[in-house]
Amino acid sequence: MALKKYKPTTPGQRFKVISAFDDITTGKPEKSLIAPKKRSGGRNNEGKMTMRYMGGGHKRKYRVIDFKRDKEGIPATVKSIEYDPNRTARIALLFYADGEKKYIIAPHGLKVGQQVVSGKGVAPEIGNTMYLSEVPFGTIIHNIELRPGEGGRMARSAGSYAQFLSREGKYAIIKLPSGETRMVLQVCRVTVGMVSNQDHSLEKSGKAGRSRWLGRRPRTRGVAMNPVDHPMGGGEGKASGGHPRSRKGLYAKGQKTRNPKKASNKYIIERRKK
Repeated sequence: MALKKYKPTTPGQRFKVISAFDDITTGKPEKSLIAPKKRSGGRNNEGKMTMRYMGGGHKRKYRVIDFKRDKEGIPATVKSIEYDPNRTARIALLFYADGEKKYIIAPHGLKVGQQVVSGKGVAPEIGNTMYLSEVPFGTIIHNIELRPGEGGRMARSAGSYAQFLSREGKYAIIKLPSGETRMVLQVCRVTVGMVSNQDHSLEKSGKAGRSRWLGRRPRTRGVAMNPVDHPMGGGEGKASGGHPRSRKGLYAKGQKTRNPKKASNKYIIERRKK
């Protein structure tokens, strides 16, 4: 996975740093695994704008991803590594021995022709899905289930991973990318390895047009508005705007937003780093 820089032949090319896409092996998705993807453009059922700064962008087809990996004991061969417009990570097309085809989130280092398998008694190799009760200590994992059979919920974006630390009773203790340490039931499944496209965070679009292609419209800063439109608006000249807050007056920075009575708080051993 490499990045590509451009010669500054135009203002948009000057700071542009994007993926070289050298890990992609095919440009056409599997027809049986794509579905239509409708976009609202930020409008509700009456056609009124309820979310600002959304709209436009290139058409997308949704790739149906297998987050559950519940075909146990059936080996699958990696047929291709593909680009997915709906997520930052790459996806891999699997051909199972029984003839079924499925997409999974591609881990870093997964190659075409490689075999992956899920279930009990599986080797802790890249792309294999195991139960937390069988994962060796210190293993790098992703696509982590929070409830048995629900499918992977955590560590699914480009370059993210968690580390399996220890076991305590019926729980496994894992360290998440944010620095948070939490407990997850050992009967939950995880996939071995780190998510692909780890250089995604180093990319720079280079121009506003690339944001428009992704469906993002220009965002107006609160301090540039009038007092009637935003709590941070108004003032003579370039006024700073006071304490950062949302359009509704809620503090935007430094205020804790997590519910202190949330049920999953009891599973968190150490909170994420500030």
